Amino acid sequence: MSETRYAEAMSTASFLAGASRARRRPTIRRLAAWLAACASDPKAGLWLVLGFAAAHAVLWTFILINLKAAQDVHMDVAEAFGWGQKFQLGYGKHPPLAGWIAGLWFTIFPVADWATYALAMATLGCGIVISWLIALRVVDRRRAFFVVVMLALYPIFNFKGFKYNPDILQLVTLPLMVLAYLNAFEKRSVRSGLWLGLAGALALMTKYWVLTMIGAIGLAALIHPDRLKFLRSPAPWRAIVTLVVVMIPHLIWLRDVDFVPLTYAGDVYSLSSRAQSMQLVLGYIGHNLALLAAPVALAAIALALVPRWWMKLVRQPSALFTQAWSGGENPGVNLSQALHIWIIQIVVAIGPPLGGLFFIVYMKTDWGISLFFLTPLALIAIPALRLRRIALFHLSAIWLAITLATLAASPYIAAEQMVANPNGAAAYGARSQLARELTQAWHTRFHTRWAVVAGSTEIGEPMTFYSPDHPAPFTPGEIWASGLTSLEEAKRLGFIGICDTTDGRLPVCEAWMAANAKDAEQLAITTQRFFHGHPGPAISWKIYIVPPAK
Repeated sequence: MSETRYAEAMSTASFLAGASRARRRPTIRRLAAWLAACASDPKAGLWLVLGFAAAHAVLWTFILINLKAAQDVHMDVAEAFGWGQKFQLGYGKHPPLAGWIAGLWFTIFPVADWATYALAMATLGCGIVISWLIALRVVDRRRAFFVVVMLALYPIFNFKGFKYNPDILQLVTLPLMVLAYLNAFEKRSVRSGLWLGLAGALALMTKYWVLTMIGAIGLAALIHPDRLKFLRSPAPWRAIVTLVVVMIPHLIWLRDVDFVPLTYAGDVYSLSSRAQSMQLVLGYIGHNLALLAAPVALAAIALALVPRWWMKLVRQPSALFTQAWSGGENPGVNLSQALHIWIIQIVVAIGPPLGGLFFIVYMKTDWGISLFFLTPLALIAIPALRLRRIALFHLSAIWLAITLATLAASPYIAAEQMVANPNGAAAYGARSQLARELTQAWHTRFHTRWAVVAGSTEIGEPMTFYSPDHPAPFTPGEIWASGLTSLEEAKRLGFIGICDTTDGRLPVCEAWMAANAKDAEQLAITTQRFFHGHPGPAISWKIYIVPPAK
């Protein structure tokens, strides 16, 4: 072979090898096609969603560990842990499911801050998977996974989801109820009605606030064009009977405690000023719209990022967002099921604010935590919206970039937050330190387990969580007590009473201690947290140690 032919052969071989490597090299289009194919495949799609939800839960658990490193766990988390120490049919303020799950969780995991964040994220991860199952009944698999990523970008499922409580748990039980409803409306069988009733009871055992969602589902069933087919079937009636039967033990408990959860709601959340109610309702609406803006805006960006998007941005910016919309039929959307989602979401979006104005109640922004998980699906189910494969990749890449950037920045954010708010007693007060000191003080004096702590919820519940003895909390003057202990038991077993000198309720606390801890040993303890060399607030506590009865 001549040198010329040899050179040509080598050149051709080199070119072919380079082309082969180029075909194997991952590109954005190849990755987008792979992701869309996985999301669209029945078997691979399930594993994709499970893996995504697990990765989201694990990454955000580490993020929250870093972000909250300078703080003790939130009072709501400590309260749920306290409930879980004694399985009851109710805990004064709320039904029992949140406490039961916390109790089971901490039989497996240690009582540590990181385990509470893992519990919250595991709960939200389950909610994401159930929401995907809902989406599969409404849209095609590609759109369903797009909904999943939108939920992961919704602050309720990341930053705002740090504290496990009944509100967060509703993001499991309410999606289960919606899923059971869609199934029952479609199948209209006795078994589907049974599952709907069980799901409704599970939701009610989480928090009575779920009545808003139950009402929305009822309206959706009455408004839907196929309502007569559903109402003439055994499904809705079997659901109602099942729900009532399953709830009987809790209803008996509710009667036995003289309906204290309703007393709690009336005392804490009733207002006398309509103007104040209006202000709170507007704040509720603004807060939840701001939270929803994040996933909606990021989804819009993902839809707009088409090939050569920068050229369209210069020539016709509006085309970036209008190109995803087109008329005509859309086989990727089940209009009959989508109608349920639209009705339910509209009702739970409008109903509570109107109810808050009408009944003049204190509308907490956190009440919206459980009500808007259907919003991404309601938007993606609009038939005129066209979803390209590349959009799925772009939104997933946005989620990954935001998550990893937050993970890297989280230690610095925690330090900066403490520097910016050094006197935040609620966030940075060293209650865990106080719990350890009081446990040691009790053991030194009595050589027994510290059984009861008496103090406000904000201080008593953290003592229950952080003390190795996990004393039962008793809140003086609270008529909706959790039922974990009583004043009589506190006096029999002995207790430690705590008054926070920075709390405006200090005179009330001192008066109660004077009446019920007359012979107590009194101490003054000051605690202060230091984080990366930065001091937190120094808090002085008035301590009353009451020995066990002889």
